[in-house]
Amino acid sequence: MGKTKELSKDIRDKMVDLHKAGMGYRTIGKQLGEKATTVGAIIRKWKKFKTTVNLPRSGPPCKISPRGASMIIRKVRDQPRTTRQDLVNDLKRAGTTVSKKTISNTLRRHGLKSCSARKVPLLKPVHVQARLRFANDHLDDPEEEWEKDCAPGGRIEDVGGQLTSAKAPYPVTSHGGKPLSKPHILAQEKLEHKQ
Repeated sequence: MGKTKELSKDIRDKMVDLHKAGMGYRTIGKQLGEKATTVGAIIRKWKKFKTTVNLPRSGPPCKISPRGASMIIRKVRDQPRTTRQDLVNDLKRAGTTVSKKTISNTLRRHGLKSCSARKVPLLKPVHVQARLRFANDHLDDPEEEWEKDCAPGGRIEDVGGQLTSAKAPYPVTSHGGKPLSKPHILAQEKLEHKQ
């Protein structure tokens, strides 16, 4: 289908004036000899941009059509755990090839921000209670006892990448490998209890 001739600014302004006067698209189209869809497009453009002049486009055309954008927004609202790769695959099946970055931009443009998954606490409430009980039982232990547990002479085992003492059921070293002090360990217990 070839491109039709553009309507002059006078005709467009007349369409807007008639619409303001309360006439419908079909009536305006009959009066000016244009299709109702053409009149509707010009009126919608005027409502959105407050002008009837053809504005130059900014940047390249959108890769995702409005229909595709509404499809991915609907899917994300219905299933918030949908990944960007899932959305890329859905659009690919529909015939549009886009990157994950394009998906992110489209979602952000429609007010949906991506976020990382919610962190799940590693300790169950039973474990938190057991650790608190242990910390409270050993609250009055002298500092030497704790140092003995943390010292290389005490039996320290590597459990899942973290060093733990035979007496202490929790890590006795920080991620850097330095031994944790008693106050630090107790503070760690209190923090875990608050979660």
